[in-house]
Amino acid sequence: MRLLKIALVLIALVFTSIFWCNYTISSNSKNKTFYKVSEIPSSKTGLLLGTSKFLANGYINPYYTYRINAAADLMQAKKIKFLIISGDNSQKNYNEPEMMKQDLVVLGIDSTKLYLDFAGFRTFDSVIRAKEIFGQDSLTIISQAWHNERDIFIAEKEGLKAIGYNAKDVNQKQGLKTQIREKLARVKVYFDYLFNTKPKFLGEKIEIPD
Repeated sequence: MRLLKIALVLIALVFTSIFWCNYTISSNSKNKTFYKVSEIPSSKTGLLLGTSKFLANGYINPYYTYRINAAADLMQAKKIKFLIISGDNSQKNYNEPEMMKQDLVVLGIDSTKLYLDFAGFRTFDSVIRAKEIFGQDSLTIISQAWHNERDIFIAEKEGLKAIGYNAKDVNQKQGLKTQIREKLARVKVYFDYLFNTKPKFLGEKIEIPD
């Protein structure tokens, strides 16, 4: 009976921690994310967060498509001047930033305004590298709303001024696994700062002109 009580207390603590981490991160982003191009303030640099273009079944990932479209909309409306595309290039035959760049160019975006971050293995790395490698002190972050909330939290912990442009989301049924993963990722943010986690790679600085 005692072990059962201990187990129940531990379970309650876990769920309370998940709720608290999610609540604080969501609350922190209040009035800092935007759904309409016409309403978002202009800024120098955007940060487009990478994701796989294709799903395991071979279909195009809607998260990818919606982020590309959102970034293109901001640049075409001149709401951002430059764009850092941050994603995974850990394998020779897998290059998220280059793939996203190519699709943006197809949509008419000037390639000279696009800067590629090949070491954005996770959101935490992407945001910190935008500051440490690309020298930015403010960002417009482009992803889905739930993702932008976490991005803004990390950016502000790093001393960056950040807002988010919310790309279109998928329906709740399609995105259930992603939503569950996001709740756990928000808990991990707190562990990252508790244990002073650093990005996997930093490297040479890349200058983005004024």
